[in-house]
Amino acid sequence: MQPATYDAAYPGGYPSSRSRVPSARGCAVYAQDAGELLPGNATTRFDDVALVSVASVLPSRITTSDDIEDRLAPALQRLKLKPGLLRRVAGVNERRNWADDESSDEATIAAGKQALAEAGVDPSEIGLIINTSVTRKHLEPSVAVRLHHGLGLPSSAINFDVANACLGFINGMSLAAGMIQSGQVKYALIVNGEDADEIQVNTINRLVREDLDRDAFMQEFASLTLGSGAAAAVLGRASDHPEGHRIVGGVTRAATQFYDLCVGSVDGMFTDAKALLKGGLDLVVSAWKEARGEFSWTGMDRYITHQVSSVHTSAIVRAAKLDRSRVPVTYPHLGNVGPASIPITLADEQKTLRRGDRVLLMGVGSGLNTGMLELAW
Repeated sequence: MQPATYDAAYPGGYPSSRSRVPSARGCAVYAQDAGELLPGNATTRFDDVALVSVASVLPSRITTSDDIEDRLAPALQRLKLKPGLLRRVAGVNERRNWADDESSDEATIAAGKQALAEAGVDPSEIGLIINTSVTRKHLEPSVAVRLHHGLGLPSSAINFDVANACLGFINGMSLAAGMIQSGQVKYALIVNGEDADEIQVNTINRLVREDLDRDAFMQEFASLTLGSGAAAAVLGRASDHPEGHRIVGGVTRAATQFYDLCVGSVDGMFTDAKALLKGGLDLVVSAWKEARGEFSWTGMDRYITHQVSSVHTSAIVRAAKLDRSRVPVTYPHLGNVGPASIPITLADEQKTLRRGDRVLLMGVGSGLNTGMLELAW
């Protein structure tokens, strides 16, 4: 029996109950000449998939925004930028970085083991592992193979990476849910581990050069808000886990004409912040409005959004008319942990959730792409 809150939200039947297999219809279509957004979400529904557990592992080393600004002091003085810029503009007070005896790979393996233990699932039962990290030490092989080995998963477990900027974890969950729903796998493990050290060191070294002007400094400002962390989630059949949190379904939408507004590598991340914020908000609002025909997302108990900054969070709250008290934030003390930020925030928030609560995961990835996924807690 589904929680009463879902009966009220979907009096005509749950969106996922219309089909025994996931469905997707529509696509995000743009008129390339005019740049006009045309109707079309990709809509997916599930009726027998659950989030069984979610866990996170954080670095032990804390780097405050004051620490970073101390290293940037010559540039801040030369460019006449007031101290406290990261706290004042982004709302980021500190972030985590891996200590010398820690690494994103080992932390991701630890998060995966914790998620498996909390789910009561043996590693031998995992049929799929998807790594969704932006961080990677090399182009090949996939990061997933290292994690597959470290977790002791069976050779029958499918393993690969899904990279889609900060939207990767939601994409990984949706992909795995479809494979579980179809019967291809019984359990899936979605993992993510991010390491912001190298990009921040390279960015700071470049920003203190005397030939950089104020515009160039602000173009790389977002790199200074990044943090490190790891997370993992176990997905399985809802019919096998009545204690789990059913994945109802969601939407995705693309605005790929903005593919060059945020471009990053270990050398640095270069962002047109103003255009990126506007394009991202337009995309989220368009997806949100069109989803009304399939989902009822007004009045959710929690909105777990991708953690970027105070500016982005406030803008999404206003644009989608969300109840700010239902939007937990982790960016003040963790910064932007990329695709790990949504599962880390969800793992932190789960202690406050109650049976029957409705939870919406909301992500935006540079490129631009957005995805929203509803959970019946």
